[in-house]
Amino acid sequence: MGIKTAKFGGTSLCGSEQFRKVRAIVEADPERRYVIPSAPGKRCLSDSKVTDLLYICHAMIQQSLPFQDVFAVIGQRFREIAEQLGLTIDVQSFLDRIAGDMQAGASLAYVASRGEYLSGRILADYLGCEFIDAAEIIKF
Repeated sequence: MGIKTAKFGGTSLCGSEQFRKVRAIVEADPERRYVIPSAPGKRCLSDSKVTDLLYICHAMIQQSLPFQDVFAVIGQRFREIAEQLGLTIDVQSFLDRIAGDMQAGASLAYVASRGEYLSGRILADYLGCEFIDAAEIIKF
């Protein structure tokens, strides 16, 4: 038995229906043991990618502008995904910590990576799998 890694891009995780498709793909092959998620992408042409919104938040903070309205859009997106999947994961606690880190001067790399982080948290909960934070195990 081999081990497979599956990487799902932003369109693959843009909403709860796409998370359901990802789950079916992962569960269809027991050799798929590692799943790497992207941040949610656009659901339609007029939508925004979560990573783009996170970049905007960081830029606003750098200019001493309030970022909470943009961050609220991000939060709503992740809360909707979790709710529509029937999950009980406390997405708000993660969002609160991220917002605090951002206000405290978190780096652009950290801010930009939080979309993948939150997708990973939600997807791990949805799949009933362990979440592994790459920031804790990958060092350069």
